Amino acid sequence: MNSEATASDLESILEFHGVTRRSFMKLCGAVVAAAGVSGLTVPRVAQALEQSVIGAKEGNLYPVIWLEGASCTGCTESFAQLRNPDPASLILEMISLNYNDVLSAGAGESLEEAKSQTIAAGNYILVYEGGVLRGWDGYATRIGGRPSTEILTEAAKDANAVVALGSCAVNGGWMSAHPNRADACGVQQYLKQSGISTPVINVPGCPANPEWLVSILVNVVVMNSLPALNSENKPASMFDQTIHDLCPRRGHFENGEFVRQYGTKEEEEHYCLYTMGCRGPQTKALCPITLYNDRRSWCIEAGAPCIGCCEANPNDPGDNWVEVNAPFADRHRKLRIGDWQFQPQALCLALTGIVAVALVIHGFGM
Repeated sequence: MNSEATASDLESILEFHGVTRRSFMKLCGAVVAAAGVSGLTVPRVAQALEQSVIGAKEGNLYPVIWLEGASCTGCTESFAQLRNPDPASLILEMISLNYNDVLSAGAGESLEEAKSQTIAAGNYILVYEGGVLRGWDGYATRIGGRPSTEILTEAAKDANAVVALGSCAVNGGWMSAHPNRADACGVQQYLKQSGISTPVINVPGCPANPEWLVSILVNVVVMNSLPALNSENKPASMFDQTIHDLCPRRGHFENGEFVRQYGTKEEEEHYCLYTMGCRGPQTKALCPITLYNDRRSWCIEAGAPCIGCCEANPNDPGDNWVEVNAPFADRHRKLRIGDWQFQPQALCLALTGIVAVALVIHGFGM
């Protein structure tokens, strides 16, 4: 492809969308930031996007199927709410979103037919949002009268890759919390149990940051490769460092400067929120770098402690962010014996009381 023609065509496309070249390069930088320390570079991403967008204009679209499991569609909403016109909208011109029961214009039989035709043609990416409910033989969630587990199996087995988008898709999310009546789990675990070996990319979050998905699409669609994954099949560059490591309030933590009550001077000075229940030290995510809402802010910058919504073990539905981190306003999670739940402090006080009584009785006995 002639480089001069490509650049000229891209300038026309950018102008049509009301996007400046500077904004386009900013998007490329955001993709690299979302990818962390992967092999992506701003010039390489810019060149690849230029060629891919031109190719998309000529009809070379990459098919994508986006399935909803048991979800609130929050990840879809997050991705769809990117500012318009926005450079990220150009990314959508690289893919053909052939099926999404939230965003698609079609409905009913015509929409289901589009999905069937895409699966039959092959060479597509599957994005799955929401928990996989295995209860009642998969009929806990149904689409077109069919169990959602059957639809997931059908769509995943021939996909080039499956993106489990959001903590619900990674390990069941809040639906897999105790008592988990619907037997919720994540996509990776379900596919493994079903004997399906399609690569799974786990992207936790509630909702998942849309720029993380954009970065993955660039890797898979443009660079024609999967991002480097860690032991939990999460993009290593996004989920191998804790929020605490990257937090701009880390210095206050090291100095022992904490917010202990809202509405105080310490809160006004943006002291560390660890004592208010912040789960940043045990939650691995790139939130402080990529931010949310078009890179404007994120939970801690808005004054709220991290509730650890990216904490999701794909191999253990019980190790989900709600089960592990709730109640969010307390420093410790609740411990459970059967259906009896209690805070560790209560157990410590009870044991201290028992020891004190025992010492008193022992003293009288002596």
